[in-house]
Amino acid sequence: MADLRSHAEEIREQFSDHLDLTVDDVEERLDSLVNEYRVPVDEARRSVVNSYLDEADLDRDELGAGGAEQVLVGDIDEDEQWVDLRVKVVDLWDPDHDSIAQEGLLGDESGTTRFVSFATSELDELEEGASYALGNVVTDEYQGSYSVKLNRTTTITELDEDVEVGEDSSEVEGALVDIQSGSGLIKRCPEDDCTRVLQNGRCSEHGQVDGEFDLRIKAVIDDGEQVHEVVFNEEATTELTGISLDEAQQMAQDALDTTVVAEEMADMVVGRYYRVHGPTLGRYVLADEFEQLAGPADAESVLIRARSM
Repeated sequence: MADLRSHAEEIREQFSDHLDLTVDDVEERLDSLVNEYRVPVDEARRSVVNSYLDEADLDRDELGAGGAEQVLVGDIDEDEQWVDLRVKVVDLWDPDHDSIAQEGLLGDESGTTRFVSFATSELDELEEGASYALGNVVTDEYQGSYSVKLNRTTTITELDEDVEVGEDSSEVEGALVDIQSGSGLIKRCPEDDCTRVLQNGRCSEHGQVDGEFDLRIKAVIDDGEQVHEVVFNEEATTELTGISLDEAQQMAQDALDTTVVAEEMADMVVGRYYRVHGPTLGRYVLADEFEQLAGPADAESVLIRARSM
């Protein structure tokens, strides 16, 4: 792969005064991470550079990579910057790939940002609700949204203080074009401080449990330019659809199938226009307030376009 070859040549040049490397050796390491373990190229490059830093007993300053600056997560507005953070772990998500060790949401007084820690970095795990000083994390940008990546050189120090997390808020207006899997009548883990949704009766943290019923809608709203993922909790779902938790359980019992609840809700809301306001949690807007709108005249064309995406 030509791109990996060029990365390998640059890395080999970086370490030419410190290690006896060949371009083939470097490219082989990159190729293993990218094609065998499906690690993104940028993260694979950082991982390989960090491994050579360890081998050469160097730090980033000695290599000429510069130091990291202490910033607030809300001030992150550049890609590929090395920064230090003082943050609280707001939420942890179940990684969707073996290459990811942890993924979730970090926050400070300025707001929140997504983070990811790759398995190859071999870092200590962060705990939900705990506060940390994180040194040497790398900023990342995708379609105008910024996140941070923990890497092999990242330092993790748990803080005695509780970092206060400010609230991000958003307003979304557009056509509700879909409700996602995991909507309707769901079951959550009953263990203390765990609200994970069960999959086939299992919690990813606590195993097989007797779950507690809940209602939610994970909606997709199209504003004509981009789509937004919006979550309605039990109270908001009932207000939106008129279906209470007890009624949803009765519907599922009568049909011997919980999916009928989501199907009924979809018939009520898909194709209608809403304005939703609430805090953001990662990529989701949490619906605190909402209202149904009349919608533009070309509502059908918006639905057709959204369903073809």
